Amino acid sequence: MQDKEDINPQWSLDYEIVEKAIHFIEENYNARPSLAVVAASVNLSEFHFQKLFSRWVGISPKRFLQYLTKEYAKKLLDESKNLLDVTYDAGLSSPGRLHDLFIQCEAVTPGEYKSRGMGLEIVYGISPSPFGDCMIAYTPRGICALKFVRGNTIRDLEDHLLSQWPRASLKMDHKAIKNLAGLVFPFNDQSAGAPLHLYVRGTNFQIKVWEALTKIPLGSTVTYEDIARHIGLPKATRAVGTAIGKNPIPFLIPCHRVIRKIGELGNYGEGRDRKKALIGWEAAKKNQLIKNQE
Repeated sequence: MQDKEDINPQWSLDYEIVEKAIHFIEENYNARPSLAVVAASVNLSEFHFQKLFSRWVGISPKRFLQYLTKEYAKKLLDESKNLLDVTYDAGLSSPGRLHDLFIQCEAVTPGEYKSRGMGLEIVYGISPSPFGDCMIAYTPRGICALKFVRGNTIRDLEDHLLSQWPRASLKMDHKAIKNLAGLVFPFNDQSAGAPLHLYVRGTNFQIKVWEALTKIPLGSTVTYEDIARHIGLPKATRAVGTAIGKNPIPFLIPCHRVIRKIGELGNYGEGRDRKKALIGWEAAKKNQLIKNQE
């Protein structure tokens, strides 16, 4: 694992400003604010606003904001037709997946499901990330929860964990989680290696949906209908949406890559502005990767 010194706290600080800017743009969309106006809305000069985006995502804010338009979302959906039906050999036949995370998802057994975490120790803590401070929790079998802090207290986060694993014992270890975050969030020097293991508790239907989500490559999006069709239940779109809403490990199970078929983002449990930031950040990283390969 990476040393905790490498887990950059500046990311979370930068993200707070990015999210405020995204929210300001959405609230003032009809006015089409200039870059200088957007920068002023977060109390920065245009120069320092540009510098922040270069540090956070590696591109200019003007370029980044192009990835947040409805037109770009529709373009992604057009490019992603039948995406889930394509088998990527170890993820290497899709340029986007070369910079993506390799995930292995393990579901609890029926007996473990009924035990609700009895006898299980869950280690959890808070770490900075490119998308704000987050709580990550893991067991000896794998990561079992991820939740962005979003103003929640430690007690709120503990209650969230216990709602999923009510009989588990919790152990706080921020240092271990900061080290683990070095594998969870894609640093510039990250390359494909051993897969990250997830350990999830859910119904058979929910597990099917969550596993389908892990097949969506970085920088791509699909619709709720695509997920329903892929799991063999094309009429279960609403149930798919409900299962996605109960995703216990956002980002690693990338439910932010599912949007509505008309190009609208739809809901996101970790915040609509964060969903926009995730999609834009991943689009930028994918395009940078493709450019570097040319």
